[in-house]
Amino acid sequence: MNANLFPMFELSREHEEFRRVVRDFAEAEIAPYAAQWDRDHHFPVDVVQKMGDLGLFGLTAPEEYGGAGGDFTSLCVAIEELGRVDQSMGITLEAGVGLGINPILTYGSDEQRQQWLPDLVAGHALAGFGLTEPGAGSDAGATRTRAELVNDEWVVNGSKQFITNSGSTITSLVTVTARTGERADGKPEISAIIVPSGTPGFTAEKPYDKLGWHASDTHPLSFDGVHVPAQNLLGERGRGYAQFLATLDDGRVAIAALAVGLIQGCLDLCLTYAGERQTFGGPIGRKQGVAFQIADLEVMLHASRLLTYRAAALKDAGAPVKQFKQAAAIAKLYTSESAVTATRIATQVFGGYGFMEEYPVARFYRDAKILEIGEGTSEVQRMLIARGLGLPVE
Repeated sequence: MNANLFPMFELSREHEEFRRVVRDFAEAEIAPYAAQWDRDHHFPVDVVQKMGDLGLFGLTAPEEYGGAGGDFTSLCVAIEELGRVDQSMGITLEAGVGLGINPILTYGSDEQRQQWLPDLVAGHALAGFGLTEPGAGSDAGATRTRAELVNDEWVVNGSKQFITNSGSTITSLVTVTARTGERADGKPEISAIIVPSGTPGFTAEKPYDKLGWHASDTHPLSFDGVHVPAQNLLGERGRGYAQFLATLDDGRVAIAALAVGLIQGCLDLCLTYAGERQTFGGPIGRKQGVAFQIADLEVMLHASRLLTYRAAALKDAGAPVKQFKQAAAIAKLYTSESAVTATRIATQVFGGYGFMEEYPVARFYRDAKILEIGEGTSEVQRMLIARGLGLPVE
């Protein structure tokens, strides 16, 4: 048996040193302002660009495009540390790399990479990926957006929803999936097409009024007779849906890292509060009812972190796709559901104060739920895991 397929997933000294760098940045540049950004629904472009200056968007990109050529585990560490203080900035990095950079890096032509990647890798620009539609979410194969090839141009018509990093002042493009024809079996041919920001007919509509992730840039998109060059096709024609499904595997592990950061943040806050809050002549942390709940947070944190970094290690080791896909689904399912539970526990530990927006646990409580939905719902993860076990689930 090849031992390389079962890599150790303890973080290296270099990873831990990198963690401290990102934590220091997050504590200095994000934590003091996260609550205000949340209240104002403000997307802090200047801080996103500072994240770029730190090299976070280029962690996994090759050096020829300005990246560090690092491993996937490093990206997960960065996402975790940002998510520990602000989930909005964590998802901005996760989507910026996983949904913005990676599809172009993986499937783009040399010309597309040279044109778009340097600014994206540097954090000077952002890119979104438009898959979800009003009638096509988990069933992404039900895509209704269409693209017709006319006189060496794609003409795109349709709409997308819930698209991250799609309408900011530094968004340079959105890659969209669209029906480009019909396959021999009668099913729709779905391709991926790059649509630059500012293209006539392409509109990022008013940002959503969301439950959480208030400082993340998220818009519905509309395409009304949008003309882009034929060479803006990303990857092979008819392979857009398959390309995106492969992209989601990485994204699920990255979302798991974001959930780990949220659980860590809840644990940190609860430990501090349990030592400071006095009732009946002593700190609440000495009460079993409180202490046991915090102990549960520690258990969830350890299990979530191990599942997440094992999946990341499999990715970095080049494990078989089937093995990595299963590990990614398990990590995403467990960590996202644990994060929702962790925020509920943290809010309970804080009592009435946990219900007040001035305390971070209230923001964390709102931010957590989307982790069970984005990049594949919990139901989708269970379906994938069951299929991985050989069950013919539909």
